[in-house]
Amino acid sequence: MATITTKATANDRIQTVVQRARVYMTQLNLYYAGIVLVIIVNLYLLVQIFFAWRTASSQNPAALEQQTIAMKTAEIATKPLEGLDGKLTNATADADAFYAKRLPVSYSDVLAELGALTTQQRIKLTRVQYSDSPVLNGSAGALTEIRMDASLSGDYRPLVLFINSLERDKMFFLIRGVTLTGQQSGTVGLRLALTTYLRPAKPGEPSGSSAKSSVEHSGDTQ
Repeated sequence: MATITTKATANDRIQTVVQRARVYMTQLNLYYAGIVLVIIVNLYLLVQIFFAWRTASSQNPAALEQQTIAMKTAEIATKPLEGLDGKLTNATADADAFYAKRLPVSYSDVLAELGALTTQQRIKLTRVQYSDSPVLNGSAGALTEIRMDASLSGDYRPLVLFINSLERDKMFFLIRGVTLTGQQSGTVGLRLALTTYLRPAKPGEPSGSSAKSSVEHSGDTQ
């Protein structure tokens, strides 16, 4: 009889626990549990965002400085391109003015200028050999490069003055080389490699002999 009573009491307790569990496991309690879980996950994410923001904030000054340097470099690189159209126009006008004032239009002009300079310094121009080639087409017309191999003789000082006068002459001469060919009784032999350019004659401008009359000019111009 006592055993049966004990079993009944145990069954009653089990049923009580089950009923209480059912009470706690209602839908409302599950809803609250879900809310708590969401809050925990959000707190974790906020902590991660906070640490990520601190890391990004510590790197921002360096990144900003690099961007500033890159921008300044780009601004400096574009400075020479400002007003490029105007610069090209001015450069073309300057080139045309240079052609008109300092470039000859014929071989006779070149030879006459060399003769005048040698006479001024009292030296002899014994030989000039020419070679030519077209080099440039521009707004002023085609230019022809004239290379000259000139032989001269005279005293040392007048020859030096002649070279200086070539460099300062109104007609453009480019000295490519100077070679001492000999010296005898105070007279020095000199060989000059020169370059100038022929330009087309303007309308109404005397052009002289634009064609080369001979490959080599020989003679004294004292």
